Amino acid sequence: MKFWQTLALALACITGGAAMAADSVHEFQMKSIDGKDVKLADYKGKVLLIVNVASQCGLTPQYTQLQSLHEKYADKGVVVIGVPCNQFGGQEPGTEKDIKQFCSSKYSVTFPMMSKVDVNGAKQDALYAFLKSKSEKTDDISWNFEKFIVGKDGKVAARFAPRVKPDAAEVLAAIEAELKK
Repeated sequence: MKFWQTLALALACITGGAAMAADSVHEFQMKSIDGKDVKLADYKGKVLLIVNVASQCGLTPQYTQLQSLHEKYADKGVVVIGVPCNQFGGQEPGTEKDIKQFCSSKYSVTFPMMSKVDVNGAKQDALYAFLKSKSEKTDDISWNFEKFIVGKDGKVAARFAPRVKPDAAEVLAAIEAELKK
């Protein structure tokens, strides 16, 4: 194994270990699509729907349902968070500026969007290591538009496959259940 591969593996272990030691998504910080620090602790008391997104995917039209869900539930305490990722078929190749422009012009997205991250592998974002480790299904993200519902307490409440639409009955039921807690 080459030095850089060993280093990448060590960093992945450290990142994953730190993520597994966390108790809540509220312990994590990300960068917004505009490059600003976003403390997920700012979302304490809210139900989160965290989705890895891509602009050139067959599932990209899910942005429509994500935006509708955001509009319907924002006043009730739900926050949709889009996290661009280019790990699946190179379907999110643009810059943050390109992604933001696409989302706003094509889908009128107003929910929070984060900077592009890796959701699997040696460079996976620590939040995604946590989300996977704390969900019932702990394997890698399978494709764009995999969804995690996080309760008001910052704990993973549900995980849904990419083809499950954001407005599917099971997703809405999970959101409603978390809102009642």
